[in-house]
Amino acid sequence: MKKRPALLVLLIFSVFFLCFANQRGSLDVYLFYGDGCPHCKKEEKYLHLYEEKYADLNIHRFEVYYNDENMRLFGRIAEDMGADVSGIPFLIIGDEYIVGFDETLTPARIQNRIEECLERKCPDPASKILFEHSSDMLTDKTGSLAEDEMEQPGKGERQRIITLPLLGDIDVHTSSLPMLTVVMGFLDGFNPCAMWALIFLISLLLGMEDRKRMWLLGTAFIAASAFVYFLFMAAWLNLILLFGLVFWIRLGIGILAIVSGGFSVRDALTARSLECALAGGEERRAFRDKLKNVISQNSMILSLCGIIVLAFMVNLIEIVCSAGFPAIYTQVLSLSQLPTWQYYSYILLYILFFMLDDMFVFVAAMLTFEITGMTTKYVRIARLLGGLLMLLIGMLLIFKPQWLMFG
Repeated sequence: MKKRPALLVLLIFSVFFLCFANQRGSLDVYLFYGDGCPHCKKEEKYLHLYEEKYADLNIHRFEVYYNDENMRLFGRIAEDMGADVSGIPFLIIGDEYIVGFDETLTPARIQNRIEECLERKCPDPASKILFEHSSDMLTDKTGSLAEDEMEQPGKGERQRIITLPLLGDIDVHTSSLPMLTVVMGFLDGFNPCAMWALIFLISLLLGMEDRKRMWLLGTAFIAASAFVYFLFMAAWLNLILLFGLVFWIRLGIGILAIVSGGFSVRDALTARSLECALAGGEERRAFRDKLKNVISQNSMILSLCGIIVLAFMVNLIEIVCSAGFPAIYTQVLSLSQLPTWQYYSYILLYILFFMLDDMFVFVAAMLTFEITGMTTKYVRIARLLGGLLMLLIGMLLIFKPQWLMFG
């Protein structure tokens, strides 16, 4: 009988021990997002659900598009974690981070990681940096995305749908980027610097008797030119993806778009002739002489190699004249978080329409034995439209970048 109090104390102690041993600790999660980012908005829907499901989950949110302090904090944390900061949303759970959002994979990954860190205490390197940064940053000043928008997902989604005769319902959000790609690529192709070298080549090819050689050399020149442009745009894209989240980079490209667009509109309205400013008389004569030497080679292989080399040389020089459109387009492309293969697919689509006028001029010349270049009237209209488009995109990049985010 005397042992009962001791057994009772031991039983109570055991119960308390088991309760505290099984009690799950709280978990701090850190979300870096952009106001207007469609991928961030999708992730927020799930994060709100997880907040309701897990009482011990605390999500700290930091807006980075318009808050420079949060952007600097984002950079410090990402650098400390050795993280890729090419995109948002950027979610930190314990000592792991999740970049971007994929509706089929990311929600389950987030939930599994939350449950794992609630069950066992995960390292939290971000909390130390937050404390060091300042006590003010521990409080989310920007708040979460708009509550009414999160509670009514159908409303926002429906506003993206328009109904057109014969075509039916069109999702503006998903179709806008392909349409923008086609329009910008097509207008960029009317740049005078993109045409004069081909006209020179065609004028020499038309004097040849071997039609097979004519087609092969002309096609090689166009293909090499397209490849150079692809490399140039891919380089721009990767550079912007590396630094694209920095506000000043986006601001700089926005200013470039406005300045380039202003010059294009001015030239379209006032210039007497729309010629490539970088291709002076001496450069053109030197290029024409080199073309003659290359084409006159007896060896078809030597002629092909020479044509490809000349295409690389002239396009690398003249690409400075048309750097505006690729820089502006790749900045817009980087705002839409896409798989890598989609980025390059869009660049290929852009180049296809960029080269469309070259291909038309070349094929028409080969079939009719006459050079049918684009008239000044059409080039002037294209420059005007292209300039106005650049002005619009430049202002959006500076003031409303979220309008250029296509999901």
